[in-house]
Amino acid sequence: MYNFVVPKQIKKAKSRKFRTTLAYFFSICIAIFFAGMVSFKLYLSSLPPINNLAEFRPNIITQFYSSDGEIIKTFTAYTFKKVDLEEIPETLIQAIIATEDKKFYHHSGYDLVGLARSILANIMAGHVVQGASTITQQLSRILFLSNEKTFTRKFKEFIIAARIEKTISKDKILEMYLNNVYLGSGAYGVEGASQIYFNKHLNELSLAEIALIAGLPQAPSVYSPFNDKKKAEQRRNQVLKRMYKMRYITKEQYKKAKEEPIHLSQIPQLYTYNKAPYFCDYVMKELEKLGFNETDISQGGYKIITTLDYKAQVAANESIIRNMNAWGLTNSNQQAAIFSFNTTNGRILAYAGGKDYTQSQFDRVTQAVRPPGSAFKPFVYAAAIEKGLTPNDMVQDLPVKIGNWSPKNYGNKYRGEIPLYTALMVSSNVCAARLIEYVGIRSVIQLARVMGITTPLEYDYTIALGSNGVKLFEMTRAFGIFSNGGYRVEPYAVESIETSRGRIIYTAPKAKATKVMSEETAAAMTAMMKTVIQSGTGVAANIGKPAAAKTGTTDDSKDATFFGYTPDVVTGVWVGNDDNTKMGNLTGGTVPALIWKDVMKAATEPYGNKDFDYPETELKSFKMKGKPVIISPENAQKTFEKEKSKSDDNDQNEVNEVNVNESVNEQNTFVPLKGKQKNKQQETTNNSTATPKIEIKQIKIEQNQPATTETDTKLAPIPMAKPF
Repeated sequence: MYNFVVPKQIKKAKSRKFRTTLAYFFSICIAIFFAGMVSFKLYLSSLPPINNLAEFRPNIITQFYSSDGEIIKTFTAYTFKKVDLEEIPETLIQAIIATEDKKFYHHSGYDLVGLARSILANIMAGHVVQGASTITQQLSRILFLSNEKTFTRKFKEFIIAARIEKTISKDKILEMYLNNVYLGSGAYGVEGASQIYFNKHLNELSLAEIALIAGLPQAPSVYSPFNDKKKAEQRRNQVLKRMYKMRYITKEQYKKAKEEPIHLSQIPQLYTYNKAPYFCDYVMKELEKLGFNETDISQGGYKIITTLDYKAQVAANESIIRNMNAWGLTNSNQQAAIFSFNTTNGRILAYAGGKDYTQSQFDRVTQAVRPPGSAFKPFVYAAAIEKGLTPNDMVQDLPVKIGNWSPKNYGNKYRGEIPLYTALMVSSNVCAARLIEYVGIRSVIQLARVMGITTPLEYDYTIALGSNGVKLFEMTRAFGIFSNGGYRVEPYAVESIETSRGRIIYTAPKAKATKVMSEETAAAMTAMMKTVIQSGTGVAANIGKPAAAKTGTTDDSKDATFFGYTPDVVTGVWVGNDDNTKMGNLTGGTVPALIWKDVMKAATEPYGNKDFDYPETELKSFKMKGKPVIISPENAQKTFEKEKSKSDDNDQNEVNEVNVNESVNEQNTFVPLKGKQKNKQQETTNNSTATPKIEIKQIKIEQNQPATTETDTKLAPIPMAKPF
């Protein structure tokens, strides 16, 4: 008799055997895995520390620094600035730990359990869904490895991380990581990211901004708000959620930060790693004059300290964009330029050759030759003062014809007989014409030359109204002479140069200064130009401290300028079209004055509110005979004779006094100032209280008559300049 086994029993036996074998296999694998982990951990723990890791510094090649310690250019396409852990907000540290490595302070540089968990999760998902690198591992990759995704690199990462942990403290590891991690858009380190994305320092960031930065290490290009603001916001909110779950922030903080809109820096991105590109180009040229070539500079590892005032430069960069946008000057050909320097030592403080270096590298400070308009008039007035006239001498603000040239005042407004200081304050064109006729073209050109204007000047009366092109650099340098007692100071940009080992190989010598004008003339001109800001065409530029200035606008508003100074700083501003087309109603007293005000507020802050160290110049109270007369071009000559006759015959008591507190407008055209200095010309002639007049005759020249003297020069018709 045979015994038969039931088929179902056979199948069950085989199934039990398979499960037993499989369990045995997995047990062996797990044992091997844990044995391997233990062995690997023992191996990692036996590794030696890394020598000199604490002194590690990334190779950032040559850097330019501002005078106040800001890095304004790095010769690589990124921004880097080291900060100590104490300077990093605790909230940012918490955000990074919550996002990148919540067990940072509890592991030895690696997390083998986390690694196993992430491997399993990735296998089940079929793609990478979890990372497993600790902050220490990321730092090892940043400092010593590449980003290649290979097993060899991962193995090395573990080894180096273990050695780092044995070399420096957790806080030092965190500090090095936060200073070196790449955070997108050219930013290395959290301070660099803060400046690039928000134009702020770390201690100025909001919770939402901190969370955005903390979310960048995982995928910097993907989550960069410059590339995709929506993805950046989603990632930011993930970070905020993790911070809330780890109880770093409250529920109210979490909700509020989630709702905060992302406000990015409005400065062109280039300015985040080259914060003064036009200035840095100027620095390069100065370095080349000192004997350095471009390769030496970019790869020499130098620390180059410049004269730049970083706060003033930021004010310049922001003011150009803000004010030009506000006035609708958004086309690429609509440009602005700024040049500012210390008039006592020559240090360049702010420099912008255009509104956007990424669009145009043409430097409108040193390369553009544009007419300054009425801003050139101070050269004419200074020549008159040098010849013996005083601010209180009288000149006729009435129509004039010199040869075939008939300049006109803005709006055809004429005021009769007025003092020189009032004529400059209201920027009278006819008074400037009479003065250049009085002192001579040659005198004005010679004075302009010694004051530093090197561009060719036409031998023509119309230069009095700024018809001749000049450079912003030269005009600003010349105005500085009025500030410092008559000395022309040469601006410079490089203060010192250090090698990578800290050895100083260059220190700037004392700036070259040349006496080109008497202190008396500088004082008189300053007293006169103070009225421009106090009550004249430049009231929009009032910075609340002693300052003097002159506005300028060319025909059809093609160019608008503003040049002004305090006892320590001079700044020039130009706004115009690169293609020399019209700019609408733009004048020197509008956008240029507003830009000048912003720059000077920052540039003069270190110097306080001190006044000019000049003997006080008395600007005598003046009473105008009625309101400005509006004269049409058709009857200008007839009205001139009539008004001249009136001015000679009218009684001085039949006048209207102008309110001292009123500014230039259509009704009142000047505000007289008071002082103590006596009229020098009066003292040498008589003791009368009457102010002497300047008698300037009209000269009529036939167009084809040969020129035999300076005042008989044949004139070419040139468009007139506006007074402001």
